Amino acid sequence: MSEHVLIGDQRVAVVTGGAGAIGTAIVDALRERGHHVVVVDRDSEFSADLGSEDSARAVARDIVDRYGRCDVFVHAAAAFDLATLGDLTADTWRHVQAVNVESPLWLAQEFVPAMAARGFGRIVFVTSNTLWDPPEPALLPYVASKGALVGAMRVLARTLGPDGISVTAVAPGLTDTPASRTVNTDQDFLDVIDRQALKRRLVPADTAAAVAFLAADGAAAMTGQVLCVDGGLVLR
Repeated sequence: MSEHVLIGDQRVAVVTGGAGAIGTAIVDALRERGHHVVVVDRDSEFSADLGSEDSARAVARDIVDRYGRCDVFVHAAAAFDLATLGDLTADTWRHVQAVNVESPLWLAQEFVPAMAARGFGRIVFVTSNTLWDPPEPALLPYVASKGALVGAMRVLARTLGPDGISVTAVAPGLTDTPASRTVNTDQDFLDVIDRQALKRRLVPADTAAAVAFLAADGAAAMTGQVLCVDGGLVLR
């Protein structure tokens, strides 16, 4: 086992998908608030195939080996494989569920013991407002995975609360990122904005601010909740 990196009282935050647009904004927001942030992504120092249980567990163990703990765990990674009911295959379905639902559970299994021992932990899942307002049939596996993730979040909130660990979720709306611009036209963005209560385009910093709040001491009384960051398109 390698020697732990000494970080003192600085909280260690792990962000999956931290190299993406929303993930990068989350990383920046947490760093600005004093966290030591560890990025898990395909091209980061801590690289993992989150579609593989073995890979997900291995990267979590590497992080614990290096830093001794994870205080804040943010799962922002996601697979977006598209398939309608007629096109859906078992491989597509399983890949999306593996990355979006299973990998955060494997990572949490590795991180939670140290959180519980310290009596403090924050777990935040990035979900999607498409769970309440599916925009198109081809998002079937993605929307289903986000529903499963919200269900898991609620169970974990009750399960882990006695150990001082909160479990919450942030559900962004259509956010202006390089990835979303590859599948959405300017008119698509305008159509969504027209349906929002707040008439503005969403940016990654919107989601990041909500995640940073849930990771902070000011959110100590919040668990089992989903914050919709979608300009008021979905009213819950």
